[in-house]
Order: sequence, then C-alpha cells, then structure tokens
Amino acid sequence: MNQLSSKNWMLIRHQLTPYLFLLPALIILCLTVFWPALQAFYLSFTSYEDLAQPPQWIGITNFLKLWQDAVFWQTLTNTFLYLVGVVPILVIAPLALAILVNQKLGGMNWFRAAYYTPVVISMVVAGIAWKWLYAENGLLNQLFKAVGIFPEGIPWLTSPSKILGIVPISLASVMAVTVWKGLGYYMVIYLAGLQSIPADVYEAAAIDGSDGIRKHWDITIPLMRPYLALVAVISAISATKVFEEVYIMTQGGPLNSSKTIVYYLYEQAFSNVEFSYACTIGLVLFLIILGLSVVRLVIDRQGNDNITI
Repeated sequence: MNQLSSKNWMLIRHQLTPYLFLLPALIILCLTVFWPALQAFYLSFTSYEDLAQPPQWIGITNFLKLWQDAVFWQTLTNTFLYLVGVVPILVIAPLALAILVNQKLGGMNWFRAAYYTPVVISMVVAGIAWKWLYAENGLLNQLFKAVGIFPEGIPWLTSPSKILGIVPISLASVMAVTVWKGLGYYMVIYLAGLQSIPADVYEAAAIDGSDGIRKHWDITIPLMRPYLALVAVISAISATKVFEEVYIMTQGGPLNSSKTIVYYLYEQAFSNVEFSYACTIGLVLFLIILGLSVVRLVIDRQGNDNITI
C-alpha cells in the first residue's frame, strides 16, 4: 500500500514539475499583464477622472460616448488605412529582397547587413532622422527642388490633404517609415524559409522548363505560403499597434490626419486624464488584436509541419 502511494506521489510530482518551473514566469505575467488587463476591463465601465477618488460605476456610458466620438472613428479609419497601406508592402517587398540576397553572389552578406540595419536602429532615432528628411527645407524637398519637381516642396508632415482623396499625406509619410524599418525584419523570416527549400526542387523544375522568374512563381511562392500568411498577420498586428512613429513625427496632426487608435488612447489617458475612457478604447483595440492573434494561431497550426519561427 505504501509502495503504491509512493508511486502515485512520484507520478504526481513528475507531472507537476514542469508547472513549477513555469510558476515564476506565470506570477510575473499575472502581475504585469493579466491583472492590469482585468483592471482596465473593469475601469472601462467606470468614471475614473479624479485619481484621488475611487472609480464610480457608470455602466456602458463610455461605450456610448465612444460610439458617438467622431475623433475615435477617424483614428479607427486611419488605423485601417495604415493596415491597408503597410501590410501588402511588408508582405511582398521583403520576399523580393529575400530572393535577391539568397543568391550565391559575392557581397550578398553586405546587402543583408544593409537591409537589416534599420531593424536594429531605435525607432526614436529613426523617427527624428526621418522628421528632418521630411522638414520643409529637408533633404527630400531640397532634392525635388534641385531636379525641378515640386519646386515649392511637399508638406510631408504638416498637411491634412489626402492622396487620391483617400490617404492623408502626413499618414502616408509615417507609413513610409514603418515600411522602411520593417523590411529587413520580414526579409530575415522569408530568408529562413527560402533556405529550407531543397535545391533539387529548383533543379527538377529547371528540367521541366521552369527557370528564371517563372521558378519563383511555380515553386517559391507556393512553398512560401505559410511564411507569407505569417508575415501578413504579424505585420497587421504591428500596424494596428503603431505609436512611436506617430508620437515622434506628427503627434497625430495635423487635424488628426495621422492619429491612430493607440495614439488616441495615449492622448486620452495621459493628456486628458480620462483613464476610464482610455480603457474603453483599449478594450476595442484588444478585440481587434485578439482577432488578428487568433488568425495567427490558426496559421501557426496549419503551417506547424512546414515552418518554425
């Protein structure tokens, strides 16, 4: 009997051991992620503008306010435009770069380093540098004036005018920085996928007449579909949460033309001191990111046999 109990105890201890190793990380996650998230969810149903007083329960008042908030819908539209403008480029362009740097040619390591350098640069530094480039007398406008294009310059960050009546110039200018900084990161993901494709597959395709650019259409793209889907979801989540570029370069202006949902959340919380309303905006953002994360989880499961990130 004692021997049976001992074996049961050993089995239970063996099963609990992994969770004991995870316990410190779970405690930290609970204190820094899960508990604050629950608090934010609760505060979204309260009024908490006076930090000296406890929050007052007001039900769905904040959600009704959000529904009637024109600035919120504008920031939501800007965020959607950010997704549509940034994600397709970050899915296609890095794949082309990865195919280029995957060629067995001299000096390709330098090209890889050059393309990846923006990834390791701080967004603060990158934002300030691009803000100088976009300045009225910045390098870009000086270059256009030198070649006789746009002699009066382009108000990159100071005009609410829209390109083709859709995307504000200021928002498009910020998008360009996001694309510039993300190209190298997604290129590395694609490069890992390209190097996992056996060379004999291309050799067999060449015998069948599929060579040059056609081999990438016939072989590379079909085999890279899990990577393409993964990059699409990751870049979509990142674009939804964009903040640093907007804060450093435009601070949401002019006339809210470049203000995204995360920047609006920050503004409500720390500029207007409306923490409960900011939590309501955060809850909407959480639902959007949750949906994108579920898509990523499905993609990871479907491509688990093909890729490992």
